[in-house]
Amino acid sequence: MQSKPVLTRRNALRATGTGLALLGSTRGAAAADWTPAERANVRVVNDFCAAWPSHDLQKVMSFFADDGAYRMSERQEPTKGRQAVTEKINSFLGNVVRFEVLETFARGPMVFNERIDHFQNLNIKSWHGVGVFFLRDGKIVEWYDYSIATERA
Repeated sequence: MQSKPVLTRRNALRATGTGLALLGSTRGAAAADWTPAERANVRVVNDFCAAWPSHDLQKVMSFFADDGAYRMSERQEPTKGRQAVTEKINSFLGNVVRFEVLETFARGPMVFNERIDHFQNLNIKSWHGVGVFFLRDGKIVEWYDYSIATERA
């Protein structure tokens, strides 16, 4: 007798990544309307992305849950906990020019956005990638970024 597969957040992210790949191959197909909760989550992520040029650490961190996690790229381990995430973000916040959101997709507590992040005074001029956000009660619990391309300064 086979046991049922266990649905973990990791399995859900893996399945979502596969779904996004398939979604990308069907551009132009009508997407389902977002639920009110999904619209609210997208608004939180969009407001979060819009807050970065202010260089206001408190404002940026106000979008995170206390137990939040952030992974800057697929090659790094996540930074976990409010203090560690605050320190990580503060290490480059002053160099952010803007986050340019190109496209957004939402399902339940997950928001995915394709972005180009623009920087000054760093060894990179821009980063193009996909952000994966998991939200709970209007706060970002996990933010993981996946790189597509980087333009060096």
